[in-house]
Formats: sequence, structure tokens, C-alpha cells
Amino acid sequence: MAIAKMSLAELEKFLHVEFPQAFSGGDISIESADGASCLLRQRYSDQMLRPGGTISGPTLMALADFAMYVVLLSAIGPVGLAVTTNLNINFLRRGQPGQDVLAAARLLKLGKRLAVGEIDLLSGTSADPIAHATSTYSIPSA
Repeated sequence: MAIAKMSLAELEKFLHVEFPQAFSGGDISIESADGASCLLRQRYSDQMLRPGGTISGPTLMALADFAMYVVLLSAIGPVGLAVTTNLNINFLRRGQPGQDVLAAARLLKLGKRLAVGEIDLLSGTSADPIAHATSTYSIPSA
């Protein structure tokens, strides 16, 4: 089992200082992060919707990318310059208006220079993902 290098409080403090444009708006909360997986919640707002009343692709992509960043930080500690090198997303079904979006991320491989993970995006309390993403992050050398 992985051991988290940052607690939830440490993650939140780091993100408020280093990445406020993504985390300080109060719409995303970290529900858990343990060094191997994390769960994020983005509270519903009408700005998430695209024409036709479904959760927009950019909303889901941004949340997936942020979830991968959070699980990686929980695994390696406060490395602000870890960056996305690849994000692939498959939209599976319509996200429901009025429902929070959850991102369940887990690391598949953590190396010295690269980390690979997957993210399931869920709408409300449904167990069926509305999107599935895979992501690779580059970890800078110390």
C-alpha cells in the first residue's frame, strides 16, 4: 500500500498557494488522497453546462487533469512543477445537470520521471462513469 507524502490539509494548503486559479474558487474539494488514489468533488454550477444541458467536455477534462495532479502530489509530495504530458479522455454518457461531478483517480505507475494514472468521472451518485481518462505526468528531477 502506498504511503501519502502529503496529508489532505497539506495538499489543500499547497494548492491554495501554488495553484489558486484551480483550487481557490471553492467549487472543488478533495475528499480523499492516500498516495495511490484520490477522490475530488466539483460542486455543480450552471457554468459547467454546454448547450443542450449536459456537463461540458472542458469541465470534465479540467477536473480529470486536476485529480491526476492531486493524486500525484499525494504520492510524491509538494512538487509544483510536475506537469501533464498527456491526457486522453473518453466521454461515455451524459453528465446530469444539477449533480456534482466526482473524479476518482488512481496511479497506475509511478516512476522517477513519469507517472501514469486513470480517472473515472461520475455524475452525482451514479456508479456508471460519464467519462474515463488516462493521464501521464512528467516529474521534474530534484
